[in-house]
Parts: sequence; structure tokens; C-alpha cells
Amino acid sequence: MLSGQLGRRLFPMAGRVCLSRGSAGSGACGPVEAAIRTKLEQALNPEVLELRNESGGHAVPPGSETHFRVAVVSSRFEGLSPLQRHRLVHAALSEELAGPVHALAIQARTPAQWRENPQLDASPPCLGGSKKTRTP
Repeated sequence: MLSGQLGRRLFPMAGRVCLSRGSAGSGACGPVEAAIRTKLEQALNPEVLELRNESGGHAVPPGSETHFRVAVVSSRFEGLSPLQRHRLVHAALSEELAGPVHALAIQARTPAQWRENPQLDASPPCLGGSKKTRTP
């Protein structure tokens, strides 16, 4: 499901699972990541919450918490469009998105959608601030 480039830890949360990948490969959870996890738990009561700190793959200092990918599986998303689901996530994380978080990739699914494809998508490699082209 995930590449082995960075360390990972599973956090049980009342029958739910939260995946954390530290930006330095340590699997450590920083304060921004912890706040994101707590706020999404409180706002959406997700059945599954997978959170990946992808900051280590970007041109930021080690230990940064600026780039995240999240999969949120919640029955609260039933009957909502993808845009409406993203708005719920953004509302829960408004403080983080206004401050330390530069990028947030969101997969907001219903439990049935997650059962069909239970994995967190992969992000493309960062090209850096200079928009260099990838070399094979």
C-alpha cells in the first residue's frame, strides 16, 4: 500500500487506524500532525483516518510539517459531493491551513467507497521550487 521510503506507525483509535509517516523517516508524530489527527477525529468521527506527512519529499527543512496527505473515511460523507466533503475537511483544519500547512491532499470517502479501494493514493515526486523536469 505504501512505499517503504519513510518509517511508519499505526495508531489505533477506538477501532480506527491512523497511519503516520514522519518527515525525517523516524515515524515520529509532530504537533501539527497530532492537531490534524485530533481535529479530524472530533469533526468527522472517521472509521478510518490515514495521515501521511509528506514534507520530507519537498524542499523544506528536516522535521517540517508542511505537506500532508489524508484519507478520511466517514459516514458523514454519505450523499455529499467530493467538493462538499473537502469543505468539511477544510473547515475542521482551517487553523492549520491558514498557518503551517502548505499542502493538503484529501481523499474523503464513504465506508463503501473505502471497502472498494482501501488505500491512500501516492503523491508524485516533488520537482522543487524551480519546477525542474524529472530525469529518468
